[in-house]
Amino acid sequence: MADIFDVVADPTRRDLLQLLLDRYVSSASESGDVSVGEIVNTLGLSQPTVSKQLKVLRDAELVTVREVGQHRYYRLNAAPLEELEDWIIPFLSADFEDDDASQTVFAAWSGSELPGPIRRVADSIEHSADAGAAVGRSVADASHQVRTAFEGASATVEKRVIEPLRERLGRKDASPAE
Repeated sequence: MADIFDVVADPTRRDLLQLLLDRYVSSASESGDVSVGEIVNTLGLSQPTVSKQLKVLRDAELVTVREVGQHRYYRLNAAPLEELEDWIIPFLSADFEDDDASQTVFAAWSGSELPGPIRRVADSIEHSADAGAAVGRSVADASHQVRTAFEGASATVEKRVIEPLRERLGRKDASPAE
């Protein structure tokens, strides 16, 4: 499979992904599927170019295809973008390392009541988009930190518990055969 960074580096493929994302989130389509012909018309690209780029996206598992007769319908599969997300989040959230901010973000995300002073500050922010971007980055950073901690814990359990058990079981299996 191609490196996800190489795949999304191409502007034509990014345009295709954006079109598929727009279709996925629009209320105009229940399935989120887009035909190759519609992609060609919307992006103004040649059919061979679209097919070539869709193949790259398909190989990277960023799109799924549904075949109906001779027609192909493509849909976004954003799951492989998690690798890209994991890499980029620390860069986007480098200035949001305050533990209080993480607690505030969690409270807002979970629907908990914000403490009075924090609520007053949030209410005083002139541009709500700035607040939204800050909250989004903080949530993404917290999510990344949790995922990283979980992966580290899993690796530690594997090394300290699972591997020794495998070694012991392997020795027990070898003993009767000798």
